[in-house]
Amino acid sequence: MHEAALYEKMGDGRVRCAVCAHRCVVADGRRCLCAVRENRGGTLYSLVYGRLVSREVDPIEKKPLFHFLPGTCAYSVATVGCNFSCRNCQNHAISQAPRERGGLILGEEVAPSDLVADAKKTGCQSIAYTYTEPTVFFEYALDVAHVAREEGLANVFVSNGYMTAEASEALIPCLDAINIDLKGISDDFYRDVVGASVRPVLDSIERFSSAGVWVEVTTLVIPGLNDDPEALRWTAEAIVGISPLIPWHISRFYPAYRLLDLPPTPVATLEEAQRIGREVGLRYVYLGNVPGEGEDTRCPACRKLVIKRIGFLVRENRLADGRCPHCGAEVDGVWSRPA
Repeated sequence: MHEAALYEKMGDGRVRCAVCAHRCVVADGRRCLCAVRENRGGTLYSLVYGRLVSREVDPIEKKPLFHFLPGTCAYSVATVGCNFSCRNCQNHAISQAPRERGGLILGEEVAPSDLVADAKKTGCQSIAYTYTEPTVFFEYALDVAHVAREEGLANVFVSNGYMTAEASEALIPCLDAINIDLKGISDDFYRDVVGASVRPVLDSIERFSSAGVWVEVTTLVIPGLNDDPEALRWTAEAIVGISPLIPWHISRFYPAYRLLDLPPTPVATLEEAQRIGREVGLRYVYLGNVPGEGEDTRCPACRKLVIKRIGFLVRENRLADGRCPHCGAEVDGVWSRPA
């Protein structure tokens, strides 16, 4: 166990967690909604500190991050647990394990310094906190991130964005990039499909973007739930209202977990969303889970190809110091680590 970093004692044995936007009030002996943070005698503890359930070497494009150190690898880590209960979760075996297996906490204990040392041995340029929601293993992620920064590695979050301002502010000094899932644009969708609300997610996108952390956004388009053209337009407008420079990844849904009765997203729906995103003013709009030209990066000025991708692999990178080789226009992103 490891004492939680952000919580307040309420004087009657209860505590209020301040890591995610649920701000759970937890009685003695009970856990937060994520099922990995527990009140013991008026002290809130993380039950997953250093308890890794997954660590892999992934292309940074898999996060997906297309404008952050393209062609490099990220040392990707996760613990069990999540503060959402998405009906379509592809990683439910680990994200929902504590809820669905009687509070069971799985994982191999790895100290922050050992994790960073392993990441450096693999040749990765970054550490990605991913697969499950990294906010629920906030204390461990923060400790690892500080060590990684000292060792010259970048830090990347892949998050649902449902974190508090306090958590965001603690992360910002050591976070280089984040991909945030904007799962829909209505509270009805968030309540029914993921068990949350949308406003804190939009606040997180704006907070990180304003602070200079590189931000990309992913929306999984689910047939019959968030694929209405008007809703897709509102989603794109919400992103462009924060910054037109934020890349938007429109991802294809495949049946998973508790949404096995729905079909995969028609490619035409994704292409329409891409058209809408560009129409409202987003400079970079990508199609996910659909191999093809929808994964390529084009210059926002002359529309010439600057990065060619196939799946998660960069086949060709024509950028010259972050600029288009054809017209010289700047292509927004983080293209190299500082010396």
